[in-house]
Amino acid sequence: MTVLDTAIDTRTPGYLEGRNTTLDRLERLEAAIEEARAGGGERAVTRHHARGKLLPRERIEMLLDQDAPFLELSPVCGWGTEFAVGAGVVTGIGVVEAAECMIIATDPTVEGTSVNPYAVEKIRRAARIAAANRLPLVNLVESAAETGGSGSPPGGGIARDLSRLASARVPTIGVVFGPTSGDAAYLPALSDYTIMVRGHAKMLPRGGTNGAEVRAAAAPADQLAEDERDALRLARQCVRRLNWRKCGPPPRVFPPSAPKYDAEDLLALAGAGRPALIEPREVLARILDGSDFDEFKPAVGAAVLAGWGELHGYPVGVLSTSGAPQTAADTQKAVHFIQLANATDTSLLLIRPGETGALGSGAVDALAHSTVPLLALNTGRTGDPRFAFRWPADGPLANGDDDGVIDPRDTRTVLGLCLSAVHSAVVEGAGHVGVFRSGKVDQ
Repeated sequence: MTVLDTAIDTRTPGYLEGRNTTLDRLERLEAAIEEARAGGGERAVTRHHARGKLLPRERIEMLLDQDAPFLELSPVCGWGTEFAVGAGVVTGIGVVEAAECMIIATDPTVEGTSVNPYAVEKIRRAARIAAANRLPLVNLVESAAETGGSGSPPGGGIARDLSRLASARVPTIGVVFGPTSGDAAYLPALSDYTIMVRGHAKMLPRGGTNGAEVRAAAAPADQLAEDERDALRLARQCVRRLNWRKCGPPPRVFPPSAPKYDAEDLLALAGAGRPALIEPREVLARILDGSDFDEFKPAVGAAVLAGWGELHGYPVGVLSTSGAPQTAADTQKAVHFIQLANATDTSLLLIRPGETGALGSGAVDALAHSTVPLLALNTGRTGDPRFAFRWPADGPLANGDDDGVIDPRDTRTVLGLCLSAVHSAVVEGAGHVGVFRSGKVDQ
């Protein structure tokens, strides 16, 4: 393989300016994350704890294996809007009994979740990710105590997405910690396994008529827990009994080689004053294993960079734009590369280092016909990626077009966790190159 050589002079004014710009953006991001972690505020959190109950992130921490990472998705969803930061729900991927799971945890300290449109999309996005990547879904449910409001928003879309999990034979586990009404009351009915906390879990009809305790006839508890900790213990036990295995291949190399260049440099690149001029190879040198990258057709097309590498041991094909105008040669190069990734069952990583330089329509059409897992950085959901993240930029932090804003220094770790998750499902490319209609002539 070819080792990238992209050392950056850290003494230049542009480096320091870009670094400081990104650090300022990250400071605003951290403030928004802290606001989301605060839930419904100090008073609501104190009252909740006084009842002997746990917050959603505390429940998640007890559910996960010890020291297991948790990749939270869209933690500041709703920032800058009239709705609660974080949308009153926590979603993300973590390891439970050695199995990577999608976790959805409603926040009972946050009122108004039932009318929060960001919560709708956040829950549905989590369910779609679980289905696409074959991740068991653990749903930790409780509504706001004062209002009896729904712990998840109304709408048939959530039920449809959960039903698709059943069709894909992806197991779902529902844990009910307290009063649950509206459409959230039907979530246990759509789960394969249901756990309820004795004396606290209440299934209320829509609107909470008379406040009566109503057990949904279609969803009796499979197990009754004595308290919240016992419920989480039973949930872990349930995951263990799934006998869940990955269907995709393991990492090709383990342990992987670290990049040869410091991830701290990504702060300067992310904050560059002219993002269109960022050299994509500088990014790749700081995220790929050993900074090794085999470039594809280096003499063809200057606007599109394509090539092969490994990330945390997983083979990956990288497709990036530089911001320069794209020619027909660039499109053919990109489409041919997407074809080859599908022919070799290799996941794709789509990167746009700056804020300009989207792929041409021909390449986007090829991505639409591609079936290998696609990860995206700074591109939104171009090509319907399994996961999409972006670096902090000026303006709103939550536009609903990705799975969260990440610290550039965490890029390699986040993408590695995502590659591990997508390998829970079969990694398989399109059956033949003839399915691609643009760019390179069918072979």
